[in-house]
Amino acid sequence: MGALAPLVGEVGTNQARTIPQAAAAVAAAPAGGVALIGIDDAHLLDDVSAAVLHHLVLSHAAPVVLTLRSGAAAPDAVTALWKDSYLPRIDLQPLSEAETTDLLEAVLGGPVEGLSAHRLWELSRGVVLFLRHLVDQERAADRLHAEHGVWRWSGSGPDLSSPLASLIETQMGALPGPVGRVVDLLAIAEPLAVDELMSLVSRRAVEQAETRRLITVETGGRDDLTARLAHPLYGELRMARTGQLQRRRLRGQVAATLAKTPDTGAERTLRRAMLTIDSDLPPEPALFTAAAQIAFLLSDMASCERLAGAALDAGGGGFPARLARSYAHVCLGRVDDAEVELERLEAEAADDAQRAAATSVRAANLFWGLGRLAQAEAVLDRAEAAIGDDSRRVPVTAMRAAFCAGLGRPEQALSHAQSALAHAALPGPMIAVATYGLVGALGSLGQADQIADAAHRGYRGAAAAVDAVSLQQGLCSFQLTGLAAAGYLDEVERIVAEQHARTRWELGPVHLFGLTLLGCGAVARGRLPIAIRMLNEARAGLRGVSALGYDYLGLLALVRAHAMAGHSDLARQRLAELDAAAHPAYGYLDVEAILDRAWVEAAEGATSTAIARAREGAALAAARHQWAYEVVALQTATRFGDPGGAARLRELATFVDGPRAPAADAHAAALAAGDGPGLDAASAACEAMGDLVAAGDAAAQAAVAYQRRGQRGSSLAAAAHARRLADQTGAHTPALVAISNLDSPLTARQREIAQLIGQGLSNQQIADRLVTSVRTVEGHIYRACGVLGISSRDELAATVRGS
Repeated sequence: MGALAPLVGEVGTNQARTIPQAAAAVAAAPAGGVALIGIDDAHLLDDVSAAVLHHLVLSHAAPVVLTLRSGAAAPDAVTALWKDSYLPRIDLQPLSEAETTDLLEAVLGGPVEGLSAHRLWELSRGVVLFLRHLVDQERAADRLHAEHGVWRWSGSGPDLSSPLASLIETQMGALPGPVGRVVDLLAIAEPLAVDELMSLVSRRAVEQAETRRLITVETGGRDDLTARLAHPLYGELRMARTGQLQRRRLRGQVAATLAKTPDTGAERTLRRAMLTIDSDLPPEPALFTAAAQIAFLLSDMASCERLAGAALDAGGGGFPARLARSYAHVCLGRVDDAEVELERLEAEAADDAQRAAATSVRAANLFWGLGRLAQAEAVLDRAEAAIGDDSRRVPVTAMRAAFCAGLGRPEQALSHAQSALAHAALPGPMIAVATYGLVGALGSLGQADQIADAAHRGYRGAAAAVDAVSLQQGLCSFQLTGLAAAGYLDEVERIVAEQHARTRWELGPVHLFGLTLLGCGAVARGRLPIAIRMLNEARAGLRGVSALGYDYLGLLALVRAHAMAGHSDLARQRLAELDAAAHPAYGYLDVEAILDRAWVEAAEGATSTAIARAREGAALAAARHQWAYEVVALQTATRFGDPGGAARLRELATFVDGPRAPAADAHAAALAAGDGPGLDAASAACEAMGDLVAAGDAAAQAAVAYQRRGQRGSSLAAAAHARRLADQTGAHTPALVAISNLDSPLTARQREIAQLIGQGLSNQQIADRLVTSVRTVEGHIYRACGVLGISSRDELAATVRGS
């Protein structure tokens, strides 16, 4: 009775008496208490302890809960408890992916990156025991760690700890040589067709492996049987116990078997190449080159880079392999390595086709990867002069269109894009690049109603490219900003969700770019908590990676989200990071960067400064003819309480596409007139287009307008609507703060100064921030203190904070 000995004490040798006595001792409870018996790993009980347990249950001496490991041999007295229906048996299923994520976040105490949670679930298959050991060992190795508040698993696979390896080994049991070989082959190259597997090992070994539940056999058709490992960790354990030479030999055997079949599909070609590259077989440059192109098409840039390099190392591959490897360098963030190779390719191009291909990739890397804009344009100039065939120059024009869109030159972008797209023979990838320019220009110029048709052609062109996903994501970023500025937020949500779905489980930057776009869409809709989580997750993954500017795009949205949510300290920190990450190829978003600064100032309570900043953004947008962004900037100033843009918004609403311009026009006009019903209508218009934070701001301003006219019931209703929207979005904007002060005797300027005092600013700093004199600031403080019956600036700040 080893397990029960501490409870039972000394017992005799007569089991007829000992077992009831031991059961009574176990069930004993302090006076007034009730015993509850819980036994973990009950399959490990000795026979006498199992008999005591059996007696406990039959005598109803106390409630009993047991756990046993599935498939483990247990004493007859234990199994009889459920076989004879004395206790109900509940077979716990492995956790689902969602349950695994919930458990991970509860254990780790914070959000877990979606891809990391997915990979840990795939590896553990939801078995909690395995998951716990995986988490413990990966945390100890610092491969599972928190970055920017998000837990990420950066390991490519686990190095199994001794306890976890022992658990897996116990579950698998001792394996005869042939059965172990079955597991090893599948660990190297699962899934395998059963016929192919049986060409490498005996039928009996495969059948034994299936009987022992080491492998599963799936049926795809009448004669289509496929074998896989029953659990991924079986393969991890076997590979950890297998030497390098043996692994190379096994890969070679599988690769040779795959080469014998007539199936030359893309997935099979890639598998065979990846097996060959790490095997004892001689290299096959043609196979590696073909597989590199397939890996690129699948956005598996790491494999593409490796395969292209192997083809070149083996003396083959030539220009296609060098170009593929360079492009993979770009996508993996190794932009300096890419530039070295691409400069050589441009110089060594054998004809116009190679020159155009090398030039396009090099110019794109210089522009988006390295931010060397002048050098990128010089590369295009040189190519245009060197390429003799007019049709070969069209891709250069397409690239110029994309550059101009990125730099915030919409008219030039539109001209170059239309010129390039007029050529029927323009290759699909360059159609996508030209469409960057077209969609970017249309969005800036306020012609968003034309974006859908233009983008459709661009996505079709991108689909024909080996780098389809990267091209589509770039196009999506331009489409997202244009549609968001216009107010087509349902469409924004749809396109970013589609992009994310395509890349959700991809490793590397492609997945993180997709998550960035999804987060940007969430900010546009006003879903601030989920947006902050997505953007932090993407930012953590992109840390240390040259992200072609997507880190900048994500930070733009993250600053805005924190500021709208009232997280002034975090917003200010992210703004400093945004300044450091400023990317010259994203000049078309300069207005958005100015508005980010305005939102941070507003979150800090400097509303007057924020209004001036928003007007600065509007002026820049107007100077660049970015009419849609001018609407956004003037609407932002209106939301901060400035009605001065009403006349200009009325003009913009006559030619800027989308629901935002008329909603912003109505909002500013109603604010200028102090028109409560008009502000209610503006709130409804913003809500209809999906901008819930803007809708909440207009509703809050309606509450103030009603209150000023003595319409208390309407004021309370508008304020309640604003608060409901704030609860829905997580927003805490200046307009929402104002409704908490509806009954305050302070003026708006006095409240603003009090908030700045609360942030620790001196009178001189406040005067500098508000562009006024120290004497004026002191006068506001003096009058505010008099109204409130207090005597110090600290009391004033505390009073405003408390309200």
